[in-house]
Amino acid sequence: MDQIQFIQKLQEAGFPDPVEVQQAPNGRLDDHTHPFAVQALVIEGYIEIAIAGNTKRYAQGDVFQLGFNELHAERYGPQGVKYLASRKS
Repeated sequence: MDQIQFIQKLQEAGFPDPVEVQQAPNGRLDDHTHPFAVQALVIEGYIEIAIAGNTKRYAQGDVFQLGFNELHAERYGPQGVKYLASRKS
């Protein structure tokens, strides 16, 4: 998915405009939650997200979603990751 399509999808779902997020190479966040729902489009590198023991990799052009207070862990690739993220309470 490209950025224009992603922003249109966000608007249709009632999400605000996204912000750019960068995470460090080979970084990680252990199990945590967010007090909001997230939709994000990976624009560089990759992120692996583990939910309930299942890990999925998201690379350039992939969209990932996290539910409100959804427990997950994150791991970033050797080049880090850059993504556009929108949050909705």
